[in-house]
Formats: sequence, structure tokens, C-alpha cells
Amino acid sequence: MAKKTIFTDSFGNIYFLKRFIILVLGFISYRRFNGFNKLKLSGTENLVDLPSTNVLFVSNHQTYFADVAAMYHAFCSVNNGYIDTIKNPVYLLNPKVDFYYVAAEETMNKGILSRIFKLAGAITVKRTWRAEGKSVNRMVDMHEVDNIMKALDNGWVITFPQGTTSAFAQGRKGTAKLIKSQRPIVIPIKINGFRRAFDKKGLKIKVTGVEPTMQFKPALDIDYDNDSALEILDKIMEAIEQTPEHNVLHKYDEELKNKNKDCE
Repeated sequence: MAKKTIFTDSFGNIYFLKRFIILVLGFISYRRFNGFNKLKLSGTENLVDLPSTNVLFVSNHQTYFADVAAMYHAFCSVNNGYIDTIKNPVYLLNPKVDFYYVAAEETMNKGILSRIFKLAGAITVKRTWRAEGKSVNRMVDMHEVDNIMKALDNGWVITFPQGTTSAFAQGRKGTAKLIKSQRPIVIPIKINGFRRAFDKKGLKIKVTGVEPTMQFKPALDIDYDNDSALEILDKIMEAIEQTPEHNVLHKYDEELKNKNKDCE
């Protein structure tokens, strides 16, 4: 089993290569978030005093890659002292490299670009409920869980508890069970506008002039001993605004916007 060294991360990935990949992909994607569209960050002050390990970010999910790419920009920017802005891409020269994200294995094995993203810090997992567009029912691979725990022991991890880009999908208990076991600091992220700006993969720009938003919220208040996995999951889904109640409010807002457009 690989161990973290001054040259490699805990999975044996070479830091120099990770820095190079983040630098190249960062410069390629920069104009997508601060040119064609303007990424609006808020709450990044909540990242400043976090420990360097055992921090879990939980977020809703709208595209395969654009969400994560934008998070890389945000983390690298904060790592260099910038708050709520990605206007100075010099931060890409000093990226945060001990950062990992959980991604579906079938997504990360499609095409050369997906494999490059994988080298940047993906922890791949097999969905237990769906594979290749079909419903399945399989056991959790404990080796994959061990990999997530190892990543938390060595850095920050982002996971998407819904496991899909579909809005207001049901959260999965696996994330909550991991939190009870590992006891990380849990930071919720609420994103919006990525689905409108980019295609489903997050590689192509659909519309310009959009302002995708990314809000980093304060750490969740979790009683690791007494909160059940279901209670923790409820706190997560409420924080990332993906509950049925938020779905109703979203539909109401959309109807109101459409009515206002009709009146113009």
C-alpha cells in the first residue's frame, strides 16, 4: 500500500505530476469560470482555518466535471490567501494537492480526459444502485471505503451524497455512515447555475453570460456519538438545499420567473 511522502500522495500519485495537471487544466478552464461565465463564490472564509486533513465537503452535483473543476479553482485560490474570488489565476502555480473527490468508476474510465482528471485526485467507486444506466443492487466495496478514509487521513475530500447530477435526488446513507465512522469536519457546498452554463459532462459551454454560484457554508453541527446516520443525512440534505421542501420552493421560483418574463 502506498504511503504519503514528500514526492507522492497517499495513493502513490506523484505531486509534481498532480501540480502540472492542475496547472494545465486550471488555465484551460479558467475562462469558463472567469470569462465566458462568471463564477460567484461566497463563504470561502469558512475554509481558512480548517485543518489540513479529515475535512469532508458535501455538495449537490450538476455536471460531471465542471463542478469539481470550479472547486479546484476555489480551493487553490483560498490556499493562496484570496477570499471569494478567482480573479488572479497565479494561485494555480501553488495548488492544493492533497485534495480528493469521490467519482463514479464508470464515469472516470471513459476517455483520456476522464483519466487525466482521475490522476488529479479522483477516488473512484462503483455505484451500488446503478450501473451503465440500469438499476443494480450490489454490496459496498469496502476497499473503496478504505480509500476514502485514507484520503481523509491525508487531506480534504469532496463527495456528492446524492450520487447523481439529478436535482433533488435522494441522498445516500453511505456518506452519513462514513461521517459517523471517520468523524471529519463536514463543510456543505451549495452550487447552482452549472447545469445551465455547461453540458451534462461539464466540458462544453452551453450558454455564456451565466453566473454559476458556489456557496461554502459553516461546518455542520454533528453529534458523532448520538446522531443516527439518517439524522446526519438529513442535516446534509438540508444544508445543500436538496430536500423535498427546497424542491417545492425551487418550482415556485421558476414559475414566478416565467410569469415575470411573460409580463415583460
